[in-house]
Amino acid sequence: MSKPLRAAVIGTGFIGRVHVRSARLAGAEVVGVAASSPERSAEAAKSMDIPRSFASGLEAARDKDVDVIHICTPNALHMEVAKAALEAGKHVVCEKPLATSLQDARVLSDLAKSKGLIGTVPFINRYHPMVREARSRVQSDETGKLYLIQGSYLQDWLMQAGDTNWRVDASAGGKSRAFADIGSHLCDVLEWITGERFTSLIATLGTPIAQRSAAASRVAFQASGEVKETKSVDTEDVACLILRTDRGTLATLTVSQVSAGRKNRLWFELDGAQQSVMFDLESPEQLWIGRREGTTLLMRDPSQYSSEQKRLAWLPAGHAQGWGDCFEAFVRDSYAAIRGQSHVGLPTFADGARSMSIVEAVLRSSANNQWTAIND
Repeated sequence: MSKPLRAAVIGTGFIGRVHVRSARLAGAEVVGVAASSPERSAEAAKSMDIPRSFASGLEAARDKDVDVIHICTPNALHMEVAKAALEAGKHVVCEKPLATSLQDARVLSDLAKSKGLIGTVPFINRYHPMVREARSRVQSDETGKLYLIQGSYLQDWLMQAGDTNWRVDASAGGKSRAFADIGSHLCDVLEWITGERFTSLIATLGTPIAQRSAAASRVAFQASGEVKETKSVDTEDVACLILRTDRGTLATLTVSQVSAGRKNRLWFELDGAQQSVMFDLESPEQLWIGRREGTTLLMRDPSQYSSEQKRLAWLPAGHAQGWGDCFEAFVRDSYAAIRGQSHVGLPTFADGARSMSIVEAVLRSSANNQWTAIND
């Protein structure tokens, strides 16, 4: 029996703790964590029963007793830590966006490839069983030639002026916020399902909340809820896109972090010559199939449908699976790749670089209000 992989997780907020849990469930030994300061690292290690706290992400990335690094820091720190980890011979699981520029993302992708190391990015929406079923039906030509791609990703966690986070600040999160944060997931899953690649787009970005709380980590309200201190916002709340694929298919996409009541709603519909396929993350156990003569609602079921739907549907039908299960499956597949095994659909650093090529095209198009090529 092979020895467990030794993992270190950099970043101990919500998503860092998800990485810790998923790594443990995948059979890894989480040997250490690093937070924003040595003191916070020690607190986080104690709270998660992890034996070691690192003074910094770079210390963890270079530690000889670590096999794989999970990077869950603000986006601007991804490049430095991931590069150090790869140069030290570590495999890397890095939150998206892989970097805050296409140039840096390419450097990381090329470095991982040249060193023969595994680098993955958690585009985990690929791991919903019914997303796998949608891909099987589209790529088997059951859906027919695609006529139209539609999609949206809506959230509401930044819908008020008092809502803020490090992602709002371009120096920490990058020049794109809503699109790079969640639009990247939407584009990745659509390209992966359809096998078509977006080649050009026209994009409009909007920031309806132009002033936000100046405090990213403290309450800046009076008792009435009025914001005491504000600062100008230079990243987008919403993005609207029209895209064209390499097969000439048109797509319309909407991304928002200010849509009331939508906590994490990724939705897409693929309209083909024979049928339409629709998935809604708010009902992830279902896949809607539309035909001219009627519609069918498929339910996740490990006893039916495509092989990949069955592989990822690890609970019996009627026992709901969700986002956490997808994340765990992604980490399992990442670790399997480190051990030399292969599974369909594992998102790699190459996919992370591809995502940044779309992000940068969105920024260019929004700036000049023109159709813009996506440069790989």
